[in-house]
Amino acid sequence: MKSLQTNSLHKEQGSIGILFIYLYVILFFPLHKKGENHPSPNFNQYVRTQGAVTDQLSRRQVRVYQLYSRTSGKHVQIQGKRVTATAEDGNIYARLFVETDTFGSRVRIRGAESGRYLCMNRKGKLVGKPNGRSRDCIFTEIVLENNYTAFQNAKYEGWYVAFTRKGRPIKASRTRENQREVHFIKRLHKGPPPFPNTDQTKHFELHGLSPPPLSH
Repeated sequence: MKSLQTNSLHKEQGSIGILFIYLYVILFFPLHKKGENHPSPNFNQYVRTQGAVTDQLSRRQVRVYQLYSRTSGKHVQIQGKRVTATAEDGNIYARLFVETDTFGSRVRIRGAESGRYLCMNRKGKLVGKPNGRSRDCIFTEIVLENNYTAFQNAKYEGWYVAFTRKGRPIKASRTRENQREVHFIKRLHKGPPPFPNTDQTKHFELHGLSPPPLSH
């Protein structure tokens, strides 16, 4: 008799245990509805990581345009080490080669005439360098809601390319994405095409090679 009571008690306890497990699963692990897309929680981190890795294998696309500063009303130019936003439309120093660096939106910006890369030093100052391979010469291209474009430095996150109304560079540590000083518009250059007899939108540059020389 005692054996039967014991077995019955064990069965009841087992049923209660199963019920608790079932309720726990329902409450904390809700079933996905059919058709819903539930990405992995690490997906965004994966995208950020892959977008930050320099692509050493694929051919790099080169775009050619000017950067019009919203505040100065002029164009960015790289003259030797000096970088300003004072160039008129069509100025030879305002023509820029913008080279893709990753699968994401990171780019290198080089003056077509000077051959210097737009870079940012540790003090947040914009400078032109002959070699643009370091991370302080790589920028993340951000298209804003107002259709302007901002350029955030890859090495110094939160620091942007920015200019005053007089076209002078602003110390990057004082910049924010929503400031007018960091807003730019891409514009085609008025001068002759940099890649004669080719469609510049389809021009690609092999890693480590320079664009063809400009004709004068």
